[in-house]
Amino acid sequence: MRRHLPNLLTILRLALAAIFFILINQYRYPGSESILWSSLVIFALAGITDLLDGYLARRWQVETTFGRIMDPFCDKVLTLGAFIYLAGPRFVNPDWVEAGNYFTMISGVYPWMIALMLARELLVTDLRMAHENKGTKFGANLWGKSKAALQMIAIPVIIGLVALDPVQDGHQWMGVVRDTLMYATVAVTFISGLPYIKSAVVAMRQ
Repeated sequence: MRRHLPNLLTILRLALAAIFFILINQYRYPGSESILWSSLVIFALAGITDLLDGYLARRWQVETTFGRIMDPFCDKVLTLGAFIYLAGPRFVNPDWVEAGNYFTMISGVYPWMIALMLARELLVTDLRMAHENKGTKFGANLWGKSKAALQMIAIPVIIGLVALDPVQDGHQWMGVVRDTLMYATVAVTFISGLPYIKSAVVAMRQ
């Protein structure tokens, strides 16, 4: 049972991600805040399963091939999928569009941010596969773990801020918090990829 519980939590996280996408797909700004709050709760539960399966795997010293493959896969599906939705048309502020405002996303998340984060994930995944196939360890470093933690924090915070509507009078500070958090997330995501590239270069030289 101990051996399989972390894997079951990983599968549960994938199922929660599907529920999250179904819920948030029903939202369009300005719309029902209840959808966003429900989505936030589901995302938080998925994040808890991520923490729990990692903790149990380390405590019980159980690591399976399934877990090594599916755990990061589920994390990326959940986080990148959430960011893609937040950068989608459901979070466009129509009033800003009519006013000719270039920055129209009430979520503060834009497609270029997703492109940069996706490029980082694809590059690091390819580097890890190439070097682990040669027997070189290429595990997550502190920057990579910080990136994952910040993404897991940023998504529910942004969803909550959108639900509270940062464009209302007196809520403008929420927009500052939202943008600061999102740009910090993008910066850390980009920087977190640099040590992997450096390690790959060193490994290739050796």
